[in-house]
Amino acid sequence: MRLVIARCQVDYVGRLTAHLPMARRLLMMKADGSVLVHSDGGSYKPLNWMSPPCWLEDREPESETAQQLWVVTNKAGEELRITVEEIEHDSKHELGIDPGLVKDGVEAHLQELLAEHIETLGAGYSLIRREYMTAIGPVDILCRDADGSTVAVEIKRRGEIDGVEQLTRYLELLNRDPLLAPVAGVFAAQQIKPQAKVLANDRGIRCLTLDYNALRGTDSDEFRLF
Repeated sequence: MRLVIARCQVDYVGRLTAHLPMARRLLMMKADGSVLVHSDGGSYKPLNWMSPPCWLEDREPESETAQQLWVVTNKAGEELRITVEEIEHDSKHELGIDPGLVKDGVEAHLQELLAEHIETLGAGYSLIRREYMTAIGPVDILCRDADGSTVAVEIKRRGEIDGVEQLTRYLELLNRDPLLAPVAGVFAAQQIKPQAKVLANDRGIRCLTLDYNALRGTDSDEFRLF
């Protein structure tokens, strides 16, 4: 991973355009090819980014005050153009192979149970696979609804805003794949905070409250007298 702290301007040119004026930022170039632009706020979410597959090219700067112009291009021809005025720090680090996220027992079991009982999401749903890998991490469950459309499911024990943000990033990436798009989202948890529900609804993501015991079958009334 390459970490650069620089005073820079960032422009995204593609289906949409976005502009970040000149300021000091952290630029991350990961081994998988992704490039992320961070500020000192906004938690973990980058200000802008380019997901792999993409290619970084060092071009001649377009202004006299700039030191460098880095152009990151993806397979669709969209560009993330980083105009560097001053570099304060530039280092490379070998992180090695990451063992991946280890979910707690309940959350992992919820994923397993929901995959086994996929029609909990709705009649006619079918499983594509669990832990569907993307360039930014695995989607808990990828499935299809009754109409054959793709649905990505993020599962949490407690549903909070961070989980909605995580699913939003997955959806943005998955919807760039013409073989999957359009991809809808379902945010599933045992408990979902009101703020998370508001954010999910605003982004067109359906919320589903999971009953752990019902999924395990302990609430079945098959052998009850009353």
